[in-house]
Amino acid sequence: MKRLVIGILAHVDSGKTTLSEAMLYRAGALRKLGRVDHRNAFLDTDALERARGITIFSKQAVLKLEDTQLTLLDTPGHVDFSAEAERALQVMDYAILVVSGTDGVQSHTDTLWRLLERYHVPVFLFLNKMDLAGADRAARMEELRRRFGSGCVDMTDPDNLEDLALCSTELLETVMEGNNPTPDQLARAISERTLFPCFFGSALKLEGVDDLLDALDRLTQPLPPREDFGARIFKVTRDDSGSRLTWMKVTGGRLNVKEELSARPDARKAWTGKADQLRLYSGTKSQLMETALPGTVVAVTGLADTYPGEGLGF
Repeated sequence: MKRLVIGILAHVDSGKTTLSEAMLYRAGALRKLGRVDHRNAFLDTDALERARGITIFSKQAVLKLEDTQLTLLDTPGHVDFSAEAERALQVMDYAILVVSGTDGVQSHTDTLWRLLERYHVPVFLFLNKMDLAGADRAARMEELRRRFGSGCVDMTDPDNLEDLALCSTELLETVMEGNNPTPDQLARAISERTLFPCFFGSALKLEGVDDLLDALDRLTQPLPPREDFGARIFKVTRDDSGSRLTWMKVTGGRLNVKEELSARPDARKAWTGKADQLRLYSGTKSQLMETALPGTVVAVTGLADTYPGEGLGF
């Protein structure tokens, strides 16, 4: 089974957390669908977030599809908290960029697009709130292709072969031979950031969410296999009891509980520490793990000198 970290990013009020909630619900990870405006969204766990109705801290949840386990990172949409979102970009294998169907590409959407380009993160786009007055599919696609390039393709359009053919040489040759691109071919183009698949719907009404989940399952590639241990730290927090949590994504090998870890030569300072606990979080709940495999995001206790952006292992 593929293990991937998927980040959800958007300009504030585009429905990013609502989409996260809808994806978790449709994938069976939630029994009840929460709402941001009802202050019971699964991933808005902080009291200040619930009070303000916005995401301030990046949070994670785990959902399983047919062939893929996704760690979903819901990041802040408000520009005041963009540093938190940028730290999470360092561990994303793919991203979902949510665009409001009524407001279109906004200022912070542009900023996020440039950051995704800088970190070479493949992108799926979800055009949300398409059920509202003023949401125009054709206008939104024209805007996306004008702002972000011809690689933005409506994957729900049965007549999109000509647009797909413009995304890569491989897709062009396939279409010219009279064939439809295979999922593997599309996945390669997405991974190479020449194709940015676009989906339309309403997260609040669960419209278009299944199409997006299916694409994340079929049109993504597994992490390249690496034997040696490696990890990337993207944030450091404390739990309710005050324990220091080092949040990291395992990128290679495996991380075992009680394993001795140490700083790399290029770290700010030399340190060693023991991974006392490996916690797999989903919302506010966590479970202890014995081993974390590549593509897994874990919160590790017992490390006193780690910092966001630090790499471990090879």
